[in-house]
Amino acid sequence: MELSVSHTVALLMWVAGIVVVAVLLGAFFWGRRAQERETRTPSPAEQPKRPYDGPAREEREYRDPDEVPHDGDRLTPHELNDGYGKSGTHPSPSQDPDDHRKDHGGSFGSGGLG
Repeated sequence: MELSVSHTVALLMWVAGIVVVAVLLGAFFWGRRAQERETRTPSPAEQPKRPYDGPAREEREYRDPDEVPHDGDRLTPHELNDGYGKSGTHPSPSQDPDDHRKDHGGSFGSGGLG
């Protein structure tokens, strides 16, 4: 039983290795060319600055849904106030968080044993 590799197979392995190295080098240089075509990163002086009065603040407001008319007719989505199936809202008369937490237990159902 002969364990040595024939000359043809050894030559093919060398050629395959050279092809792999050539493909890797080509990919490297192609990537470098693509990277050079990209826009440059802005310098620290060109970076956006935070406003002088500080970051933007979050504004919270409790809102109530607009009432749907109770005239007995069925409304289609485009007949709602805002159209496209969206119902409108308006600011709630009370902005107290405790008024908006009543009757809501927080979890689905939120009503005891049954």
